[in-house]
Amino acid sequence: MPDINPDLPDWIRDHLRTYLESDGVEGHLWNGVPCLLLTTNGRKSGEPKQLPLIYGQDGDDYLLVASKGGDPNHPSWYLNLDADPNVELQVGPDKFQATARTASVDERGRVWTIMEAIWPAYNEYQAKTDREIPVVVLTRR
Repeated sequence: MPDINPDLPDWIRDHLRTYLESDGVEGHLWNGVPCLLLTTNGRKSGEPKQLPLIYGQDGDDYLLVASKGGDPNHPSWYLNLDADPNVELQVGPDKFQATARTASVDERGRVWTIMEAIWPAYNEYQAKTDREIPVVVLTRR
């Protein structure tokens, strides 16, 4: 298990700590929405990086939105998985390896709709930035 990054905001560190200490019993639901833990390999450091993120599902696949609150730059976790798509997920108590990819142009609209139903603020985030916010599809290995 990677160390909790001290540079993360307090509320993210608290959420991550709660999720880890309870083995996903607590923290899986955050503000009424489901969250998973994503572990990527740092593209510069090679060290594991872990974050709680809101997720949705499309069949057996998990979905994440690389919004960074509408920031003009992609979040670091997205850049990490773009460099190395082999990730680890924890969904509640279930821990497993997955492969990440960015949703294709053809599927993005459909999977965006799934995610905006879970967290409607994604639409506000998209309106704040000129970049197309990626939706990430994670498939269990």
